[in-house]
Amino acid sequence: MFRVLMLYPNIRIETLVPTALALFSRILKDAGFEVNLFDTTYYGTTTELVDIDRAKKQNLIVRPCDIKHPIKATDGFEDFEKKIRDFNPDLIAVTATESMFPMALRYLEHAPPNLPVLLGGVFATFAPDLAMSFPRIDMLCVGEGERALVELCNAMNSGKDRTKIPGIWVKDHDGRVIRNAPGDPINPDDNPLPDLSIFEDTRHLQPRGGKVWRLFQVETHRGCPYKCTFCNSPDQDRLYEEATGKQFFRKKSMSKIREELLHVIKNWGANYIGFWADTFLAWTTHEFDAFCEMYQDIKLPFWCQTRLETLTRENVRRLKEAGVHRMDLGLEHGNEKFRREVVDRRYPNSIAIEKIALLGEFKIPHTLNNIIGLPTETRELAWDTIELCRQMPLDTARASIFMPYHGTRLHALAVQKGYIPADLICPINPNEPVLDMPGFTKDQIKGFLRTFNMYVRFEKNRWSEIMQAEKMTSTGDSIFERLQQEFKDRFYSAPADMTDDNLSNPNGPATVLAGGLN
Repeated sequence: MFRVLMLYPNIRIETLVPTALALFSRILKDAGFEVNLFDTTYYGTTTELVDIDRAKKQNLIVRPCDIKHPIKATDGFEDFEKKIRDFNPDLIAVTATESMFPMALRYLEHAPPNLPVLLGGVFATFAPDLAMSFPRIDMLCVGEGERALVELCNAMNSGKDRTKIPGIWVKDHDGRVIRNAPGDPINPDDNPLPDLSIFEDTRHLQPRGGKVWRLFQVETHRGCPYKCTFCNSPDQDRLYEEATGKQFFRKKSMSKIREELLHVIKNWGANYIGFWADTFLAWTTHEFDAFCEMYQDIKLPFWCQTRLETLTRENVRRLKEAGVHRMDLGLEHGNEKFRREVVDRRYPNSIAIEKIALLGEFKIPHTLNNIIGLPTETRELAWDTIELCRQMPLDTARASIFMPYHGTRLHALAVQKGYIPADLICPINPNEPVLDMPGFTKDQIKGFLRTFNMYVRFEKNRWSEIMQAEKMTSTGDSIFERLQQEFKDRFYSAPADMTDDNLSNPNGPATVLAGGLN
């Protein structure tokens, strides 16, 4: 039997289960192939993981939680070698984001050199030439993998030509790369139910709001109708439009969504749902009505993310009735002009304040996402994000350092400005800025990140003190640690659920999202 070993390079702070791998496992098994998984999430032997957990806590964007995911005592590379010996795969299929790609290469150093390797995921799709320049990558998949993966395995198993499969790039014996454009977008309703058995059961335990749940993700939309410059969804649209003349953005039917919900509830004991969609409310009024009607029988708390502009009083009210437990929304930047011209988000600050107020009115816990260190941003511009967040009755404000991922318009801008080399691969550590900008240095960005929520929550007469805590020095670290403890005592001691005090006072008790979504 043809055997496929899936390699998932990942770190402990990225805890959500990749539903795509569960889907690929089911599709391959249904096609008659044997499948196994090597998931690096719980290994602590990769040197890049040093200080990531500490840095995550330092940034004050998560509430302390009792859950402790296990750390394997064995060496990850040795276990990977053993997995290959025991399973004896015919193909290693790697799914990797850009920041996890270097980790994938480190693991592949421990695989036999004659064992074929296929790379898939967003990095393979948006930087295929760069990915194929690494000797250990023999093939890659550009775009969706449901059809391409099965066709490739069938070709390899039968000894047939694998150089003409839509979406598959292959190196020939001379090292020449044969490139195939993606095939037509698949219909998500045609996919089988995911094979979640490939993951360790503890991978399904996720903290939300200070409590641990059995959380499972269910896809509702594939792609996004919006054009944010820091996201690769617009380039996905362009790729499929040029290759197939068809739209990448699709929505699942409510009957398919219901089928998957019942699957994770009945077979996997789900008591919390995460809806996997870039913009959950990218539905017509009729489609949203159908969702609310369908979900009234499910009755599980759920998380979703959407755009601020998609919120209305009516759909917020109905989300509350349906059982929404938390929401993520992107502000990204507090300066209207910069947000419009650089991020391509086109709404005034007054709208942002109004929409967040709706969530406060209906007591829906939420996280407002922001980005620090965007191309051409200055420290002075970053202050506008702080000031706007302080005007909102926020449940949680999260800040992340900008990463110039391939396939985004801001990657191209960063290269054009000379902030990064074109072949830069973003680092595994999300707290390490990579842009060399004269108006906002790397140390300034790191200091601003770790004090972001202090500026949002503490009184303004504390700002001069917080400014000292930004400095990446022994004195700055000492001040930061003292303020960090005060922050936890004042804001993390509040109950995890929203209270009237939270909603009426922007600088009142913070109910910070536990765990975090990345």
